[in-house]
Amino acid sequence: MPSDPSANTRVRIAFFCLFVFMVVFSAGAYFVSGLGRLQESIAARESQTALQGITDPRQIDEALRQQPSNKFLQMTVMAIKAANETNAATEKLSNEVEPPAISKANNLGAASRSDLEALRRDLKTAVTNATTFMPRYIALLKTERDSLEKYALSLRAGKDTVGRFLDSTDKRHAEITALTSQMLSARADFYRAYDNYVAILVGEFGAYKVVNGQFIFPFQPTVNRYNVAAGAMTLASKRVAELEETRARLLKSQQQGWEQFVNGK
Repeated sequence: MPSDPSANTRVRIAFFCLFVFMVVFSAGAYFVSGLGRLQESIAARESQTALQGITDPRQIDEALRQQPSNKFLQMTVMAIKAANETNAATEKLSNEVEPPAISKANNLGAASRSDLEALRRDLKTAVTNATTFMPRYIALLKTERDSLEKYALSLRAGKDTVGRFLDSTDKRHAEITALTSQMLSARADFYRAYDNYVAILVGEFGAYKVVNGQFIFPFQPTVNRYNVAAGAMTLASKRVAELEETRARLLKSQQQGWEQFVNGK
């Protein structure tokens, strides 16, 4: 310890100045943090006002043009854009599940035996594609989420805001993933039912006739098996169509769900 009284005084002054600096710094940090929360609160209220009465997600672009610095609107527009891009990529992958020859096989009554056998091979390929689709789809969703997280962080939005934004994304992804899994299972069931139907035609090729577009079999047991196979294929096709409609409604509701994020839900 210094023995000089003036030195002791200088030490006390130094400690006092350091204490004052820490108090001022802490108060300043608190003020900046509070100001950031206030700014986000104001931005959220402005977003809610801007989105009132909007029923078409495309109208959000206009709202953003009016408030280009609003982080909530920026994230909302980005989320819709990313979702649309993922949906387009998903549609492309979905179209690859089914070999083109399946949709072109409209007149089985005029098909040769080799045509029917080729159709069965394509149907088996479609089953395999449908049952191995999910990992590729999940990879698309992960890419979307990563890009949204990176974008939200680049805006320097608050931690709570980014968290709610990503939670909303995760909820949307969970809903569409569950439905997509059901759809793929239904499509695989349809292809299997279709294969069973065509298998009967292959097995009875040369024995049946086609009259006015209807298959006529010589024996009743064959007729019964054919009717069961045709009925199963019809039910499977109906299930796929129902899930397609459900998916369309879900995608529409998710696009309109941006207001939940803005409203803090």
